[in-house]
Amino acid sequence: MNKEKISFDGKILNTPYGNEDVYGALSMPIYQTAAFEFKTAEEMELAFTGRSANHTYSRITNPTVQYFESRIQAVTKALNVTAVNSGMAAISNAIITLAQTGSNIVTSKYLFGNTYSFFETTLAVFGVEVRFCDLRNVDEVEAAIDDNTCAVFLEIITNPQMEVADLKALSAITRQKGVPLVADTTIVPFCAFHAKEWGVNIEIVSSTKYISGGATSLGGLIVDYGNFDWLSSPKLHTLAKEFGPAAFTAKLRKEILRNLGAYMTPQVAYQQTLGLETLSLRYEKATTTCLQLAQWLERQSQVESVNYTGLVSNPFYKLSLAQFGERPGAMLTFNLASREACFSFMNKLTLIRRATNLFDNKTLAIHPASTIYGNFTPELRKEMSVSEKTIRISVGLEDLEDLIQDFEQAMK
Repeated sequence: MNKEKISFDGKILNTPYGNEDVYGALSMPIYQTAAFEFKTAEEMELAFTGRSANHTYSRITNPTVQYFESRIQAVTKALNVTAVNSGMAAISNAIITLAQTGSNIVTSKYLFGNTYSFFETTLAVFGVEVRFCDLRNVDEVEAAIDDNTCAVFLEIITNPQMEVADLKALSAITRQKGVPLVADTTIVPFCAFHAKEWGVNIEIVSSTKYISGGATSLGGLIVDYGNFDWLSSPKLHTLAKEFGPAAFTAKLRKEILRNLGAYMTPQVAYQQTLGLETLSLRYEKATTTCLQLAQWLERQSQVESVNYTGLVSNPFYKLSLAQFGERPGAMLTFNLASREACFSFMNKLTLIRRATNLFDNKTLAIHPASTIYGNFTPELRKEMSVSEKTIRISVGLEDLEDLIQDFEQAMK
């Protein structure tokens, strides 16, 4: 059978273990152990110096986590995949692998709250500059890049602004400038979006979301496509002479990940490996409902506006359709008359949960301005286009009719 022609789900379900399980288990066992024993001191030396693939310590590698990584690698065709313990750990470990004192990152102010805080506050004390610009304007992006730019970073659909940048145009600029394009693709998973085909070099995913299978666990993924020449990287050019396209992962796995201690745990890897097996089914259900709910909301007189890039009326519809297909994720936002109207609506919900997170099996509602961005100044929220009138909905697996019924009674 031609492995290249196997479907997404076929690859997910039939990725072989690194080593044959002695009992023939169909689900990868949880290797609940901190350390691994060696038969000889010589074998131990080879493993600890990286000259064998044997596991040494679960902070560095673990068989259960490695199997989860291999499943992601099979469906993304990545060079390397690294699993960590949250989406923010994925962002921070990837950026610290690339950045050093004097570096700069080109990005947008349209970022998730903690991502913005990490860039603007945490990195600043280490001498890393963040250059905010309009990523839809390639001339502005090009002007912001210089010899010290270590990455151009973006969210493929911004949260909660729902802005979409042209990935082909951005990747053309980053290739020309010799700068890696790093993309947080959490909002549209691997089964619907293929980042490598759009010029992304390093993909960041919060596997807490779709992959975990119903918010069972926290996790993150750093996906290295091996499609960047690291000789042009201010920090990795020396490693590139030894490791070539794998220089990024070599730095990440041999230093940054080990020293920061953010590797995924085996229990989480097991849960998220199971979550992968139903990803396509859950995504189809949630996104179909999300589009129908967005279309229904457009017809409601109490709703000032609806923001979902799968709507024909959305300004990013054509670009979103080209990049992400007809159902671009299971998150939408809508505006009511005021902050008070938003709070009143949310307080009346009986089925939909008032909670943070995205892509749980249950539908979730949150008021971003008062929660995720609640500690930001009004001026900064305005710059980030986070409105007091906006409610964000993460659509789950409930039937559309049940959600509409809850919306109708909450809007009365």
